[in-house]
Amino acid sequence: MAKISPLMIAPPVLFACLAGLFFVGMQRDNPDDLRSVFLGQPAPPVPEKGLEGRPLLTDADLRTGEVTIVNFWASWCPPCRAEHPKLKELDASGLRVAGINFKDGEAQAQKYLTDDGDPFFATGFDPKGATAIDWGVTAPPETFIVAGDGTVLFRYAGPLIGSDYEQRFRPALEEALAAE
Repeated sequence: MAKISPLMIAPPVLFACLAGLFFVGMQRDNPDDLRSVFLGQPAPPVPEKGLEGRPLLTDADLRTGEVTIVNFWASWCPPCRAEHPKLKELDASGLRVAGINFKDGEAQAQKYLTDDGDPFFATGFDPKGATAIDWGVTAPPETFIVAGDGTVLFRYAGPLIGSDYEQRFRPALEEALAAE
């Protein structure tokens, strides 16, 4: 009888293990959803610095009794530019949209808001990305829905555009506004 080498068994076993992991991962409630440890928790602090000449975002702004949309953005970020018209639309509809600019230069951020329009009622400036880390932001843009008491209700990673925006972000926003 021929002896079977462990090297002959390893590839099929490794493949079966990976296939099992992938299958379990696909069975999650929403595999596209990035979980946030802050859901249902008080919002982390916002930057203490803002963009000069623009209203400064404060922690108190997240606890006014009104739902607030907090958007992390950067002037160098193409998806941020793609979602900018949607942020202006949300602002024009009377929603409270706050911005936190991160890993950016102040001059570039100011020019971007001057040239493309400023949808934010208040802005924080996080040039080193420390606040973004505190919020669990992985890459811009990321947007959070914060209840009037400062509780994080929803996290949305990616630009606020397309069917994903309509099917995931918009219903979460409507639910938050209805509970207000």
